[in-house]
Amino acid sequence: MNKFQYLPYKDGFLEADRELPVRSDDAKAVIIPFGLEASVSYGSGTAAGPAAILQASEQLELFDEELWCEPYKHYGIATLAELPRSADLPAALANLANVVECVLEQDRFPLVLGGEHSLTPGALRPFAKRYDELVVLQIDAHADLRDGYLGEHYSHASAMRRALDFDNVSVVSVGIRAISQAEADFYEANKERVDIWWAKDQAAWKLEKLAERLRGKPIYVTFDIDGLDAAQMPATGTPSPGGLDYWQALAVVRVAAEVGTIVGADVVELAPIKGLHAFDYTAAAVAYKILNYALYGTKPHPSG
Repeated sequence: MNKFQYLPYKDGFLEADRELPVRSDDAKAVIIPFGLEASVSYGSGTAAGPAAILQASEQLELFDEELWCEPYKHYGIATLAELPRSADLPAALANLANVVECVLEQDRFPLVLGGEHSLTPGALRPFAKRYDELVVLQIDAHADLRDGYLGEHYSHASAMRRALDFDNVSVVSVGIRAISQAEADFYEANKERVDIWWAKDQAAWKLEKLAERLRGKPIYVTFDIDGLDAAQMPATGTPSPGGLDYWQALAVVRVAAEVGTIVGADVVELAPIKGLHAFDYTAAAVAYKILNYALYGTKPHPSG
């Protein structure tokens, strides 16, 4: 892909020209909608996730009260047109990897809007080529460490196992509260590469310890929206009780931005519920905060 096909600003993430027009080719952040839905095993609807996030993002306030400015003005946002998706998962992931590679070649920041979690290993592929030691920061209800599920090697339930197919990748998983025996066995045998922060222990989490695990590392953030508690985020295929709240999840991303370098990200597994826009809005807000922490920083603007 030598030339990107961008959405008109009015249809893109944040309607990013509302107050400050930015040429698409000059924007640092590139939003990649990728409504992959090929291996869902319970609730469906992830194919509609990217469009719902884009539509909801138009209602977000541009001012970030934590950073005391409109951070997008400091980096610029462009949104690609939805990519064609093959029904064959390996082919779909190869297509996504090619697009992410092109974004990185332009020294820009890719944020993929899913779509089911199986997309992550495709988005991750170009990063694994670039970095000797890459950490995937996974916010999720599920470990996703199965070596295939229901006959599909690249299943959404195998997203982190396929990420670990890259020898230079390790995974820090936060909010996990759903895991199979086989996944638990894999975790026990691979603790040097898989660090799980269990949701059951969240009251005792020390983010300083998480910071030490991430310090100085290039970090790819994969934010499965079901990492949030089901009471806050039922709009997903497998909503799970006992999860993170919005600010708790963002505190994890913030720590990553403070001590490491967030090099790319995805927000996955939104399955919109008709008429209940709050959940689309939450997913859009998460995406904007990831961009702000990664591309603006975590310190308030000097005038704040």
